[in-house]
This record gives sequence, structure tokens and C-alpha cells, in this order.
Amino acid sequence: MANMFALILVIATLVTGLLWCMDKFVFAPKRRRAQKNDGNAQQGTPDRAALKKAAKPGWLETCASIFPVLAIVLIVRSFIYEPFQIPSGSMMPTLLIGDFILVEKYAYGIKDPVFQKTLIETGHPKRGDVVVFKYPRNPTVDYIKRVVGLPGDRVSYDPITKQVTVEPNCRSGQACDNALALTYGNVEPSDFVETFSHGDDGSRGGFWQMPQDQTREGGVRLAVRTEQLGDVAHRILLLPIAQDQVGLYFHQSGMPSASWIVPPGQYFMMGDNRDNSEDSRYWGFVPEQNLVGKAVAIWMSFEKQQGEWPTGIRLSRIGGIH
Repeated sequence: MANMFALILVIATLVTGLLWCMDKFVFAPKRRRAQKNDGNAQQGTPDRAALKKAAKPGWLETCASIFPVLAIVLIVRSFIYEPFQIPSGSMMPTLLIGDFILVEKYAYGIKDPVFQKTLIETGHPKRGDVVVFKYPRNPTVDYIKRVVGLPGDRVSYDPITKQVTVEPNCRSGQACDNALALTYGNVEPSDFVETFSHGDDGSRGGFWQMPQDQTREGGVRLAVRTEQLGDVAHRILLLPIAQDQVGLYFHQSGMPSASWIVPPGQYFMMGDNRDNSEDSRYWGFVPEQNLVGKAVAIWMSFEKQQGEWPTGIRLSRIGGIH
């Protein structure tokens, strides 16, 4: 089942819609007849008591008036666009903590808003898409990552070079076609410094955007490089001191460590902040029914750290997502 807010919105829309219909087609005609009869009885000058008796109750007027608003919100949120807030740094530098994004709900199918069953197929994810989906281990939680592997792809990750290899059209026990053209640019210092939490002094970790000639106490400057994933070029971040915990990787039966063949109807997702992302390397594949939509734009961005209040606005970040 989808999140509780969607269920509440559907119920509220149905209830107010029913009241709106009852008022329009049942109660309103009765009120008009009552006013007309009272007016005739009083020779065209109905008294205040008669008018009050025939007036629309306040609670009914309120419910009927909010129905069109709820209906529009339900339609837009369920089938067109849904807003999300980025709560963590796993998709940096593409998406920062505090970014508010729009997700195109119809990109991968028209789904019912409660059970998320596909009603009309409209398309499938492509390599490089930034996608919001229900976390397979806890579908009440929304995750956002980049699509790296499509159904049938063999995805391999080298924890030493921190590079991905994608071989399309693989099947278990069969040879793969040629590897996808996936190239990398030079590793360079980024504009971000990562700090780490320390339990003894209560300090919290975070990501800080600052000039390369500045730093923070105990911070480590992240590195950046360009990854060309098929037709999609995007930047990824690396933590120079990080060592991948390969022993914690998701192990697919019959496959070597750090190598996976994506099953039919599922996808392999990775965060752009490669050393700070809990993604398919650690918990496996994302079924197609878990897909929420494609992230297409940033409509507002607040400067903030995870779990803290905003300290400013980043208007320069408003725009499309690549």
C-alpha cells in the first residue's frame, strides 16, 4: 500500500465529493423550494427565521467548497507531479540536502494512488534517469537514486577504482554482449567538504560547500569526476579516505562479489555520492512496481544540513535535473 497521506487524501476527496454532490443535486433544490414556498406564504417577503431555516449549513458549505481543491491536488499529485524534499547527501552533487524537487508521476506508468498498481503503461526507466522509488526493504520509505542497470544488464563495481561496468543483455550462465560505453573523467577536488560525527563531543557530520582554499576542522574534501553512462553525463562524488565494505554488498546467488545480473522487471540503482550512498550494492534490486516517478526539476532549495533547520535559500539551484 502506498503512503498513508495518499490514502487520507483519497478518502477526504471521496467524502467531500459525495457531500458536494448531495448538496448540489439534493439539498440545494430543497432549499430553493423551501425559500420559494416561504416567500409565497409571506407574499414575497419571507421572514428571517424562514431564510435561516432554508440556508445551507456551515459544515456542508465548508466541505463542498474544499472538494474541488482536494480533487485537483489528488489528480496532480497522483498522476502528474509530486513534490519531494531531499533529506540526505546520497545524490550529491546532482541533488543537495534541502533541494525540493518535482517528480514526474506518469513517466513510468499511470498508477492508482493507493495501491500503486499500474493502470496504463507509459514507459520504462532509462540508464541515467534519476528516480524516486519505494525502498524494497521498507516500502513506506521513499528513496532517490540514479538508474545504472536495466533488466538483463550485468553490473560490476570495482571498489578500488570506484568505477562501474555495465554489460547489457546478460542472462545467468550465458555470455554478455559488449560492455556499454561507460567512461570517466579525471578525478579533481570538489566544492564540498565532509565532516564526521563524534559521539564524545556531540558534533554532527555533514556536507559543506566551500572554496577549495578553505576547510573545516576534521573535514575531508570530496573528489569529483564525470561519469558518462551511455548517453547521460553526470558528476559523481568520491570520498578519498573511504574503503568500500565489500563484505556488506548484496550477494546474488551464482555471481561473484560486486557483480550482479539485473533480473527481469527490476533495476539496479546507485547514488551519485558513491561513498555515501546506501544503494543496490548493499540491498539489491528495485522492482518496477516500486517506482514512483522520474525526478525532473528543482523548484526550491534551502541551504541546510541533514536534520537541521534551513539557514538560507539557494535560488541558483532552481531548474532541471540531469
